[in-house]
Amino acid sequence: MKLRIVVSVLVFISLCSGIAHAQETPKVDVFAGYSYVRENPGPASGDSFSLNGGSASVTYHIKDWVSAVADFGGYHNGSILGTGVDGTLSTYLFGPRVSYRSYRHFTPFAEALFGVAHAGASIAGGASGSQNAFAMAIGGGVDYRINNRFSLRPLEVDYLMTRFPEGTPNHQTQNNLRASTGMVIHF
Repeated sequence: MKLRIVVSVLVFISLCSGIAHAQETPKVDVFAGYSYVRENPGPASGDSFSLNGGSASVTYHIKDWVSAVADFGGYHNGSILGTGVDGTLSTYLFGPRVSYRSYRHFTPFAEALFGVAHAGASIAGGASGSQNAFAMAIGGGVDYRINNRFSLRPLEVDYLMTRFPEGTPNHQTQNNLRASTGMVIHF
């Protein structure tokens, strides 16, 4: 009788440890998806315009609720405001993310990322130029867990601040909006 109880307890403990292991936070997440940027060049430059592209990020989970993020994005518009100017914006951002993991399938998060933005433009006749500037993204989103390996990120929205043209006495802040959606792979 005692042997049966001991065996039952050991089986129960081994089953519970498997369940606890399945619910642990993954160490690394990789995100890839579509991104939309509403570029607001500022009052001196005129109207706002849209850029379409993609973004990818790698997230390393330090704790269950705090992570380190490396975020990379590339966005493009073939004719800015109908002028024939071909523009590209690339961002390279790094920083912390805080997640709230008490829901079964949903994980909302907030982040503050800092880094560099690179803007390039060319005119269909041959002239081109590019600049680098400080960039910052503050925002958040939500991940919907499909299974232990994949999640869907239905929406991430960030305030994307850039400071073009950097290095000149009259540089100004551009207040932009970035929205992203895509898939997350957990490792």
